[in-house]
Amino acid sequence: MIEDAFGDLASGVWALPALFALVFGDAFLVVVPGEAAVTAFAALSVVHGQPALPAVVVVAAVAAFAGDATCYAFGRSVGLDRWAWARHPRVLALRSWAHDRLQRSTAAIVFTARFIPFARIAVNLTAGAERVPAPRYLGMSALAALAWACYQSFIGAAIARLLPDAPVAAVVISIAVALAMGWGLDVALTRRLRPPG
Repeated sequence: MIEDAFGDLASGVWALPALFALVFGDAFLVVVPGEAAVTAFAALSVVHGQPALPAVVVVAAVAAFAGDATCYAFGRSVGLDRWAWARHPRVLALRSWAHDRLQRSTAAIVFTARFIPFARIAVNLTAGAERVPAPRYLGMSALAALAWACYQSFIGAAIARLLPDAPVAAVVISIAVALAMGWGLDVALTRRLRPPG
């Protein structure tokens, strides 16, 4: 019964629009499971043949870029200092980290941040607020979004190939791996940014 539900989800007309919405929403709210959605849909693609794996990669990449570009534009047009959440100690630490890194190595920080949920939001907003030149920043952001979409899709597809006779397990394990990796990267970054005490 669960397998049938997954099959219906994978072949439904709303599969790719739902994927787009989840990945786009993840650019603003870390509670939206963008990574998990990409790995799950990639696993479904291998197990059920739908949606097509290249379509999963393209939709995820476009949605990730659109979300990052929107955050950048928001930071550029509105700034960050007027918002109370932007003055939270964790956000301030991420903004300081992003500001320093953006000045030294824009490409490295854009690619790194794309894979770390809280850092991704901080870097995109900070880049806009600090007026990092749009053509350079958005070009790198597009490449980072494509790399991220390929990577997340690879995780889902690889696990589904390892468990071809257990489609439900493949999807669930893919989601768990994506969430664990995102959580692990976020914890590692938080520890690195914590002031010595």
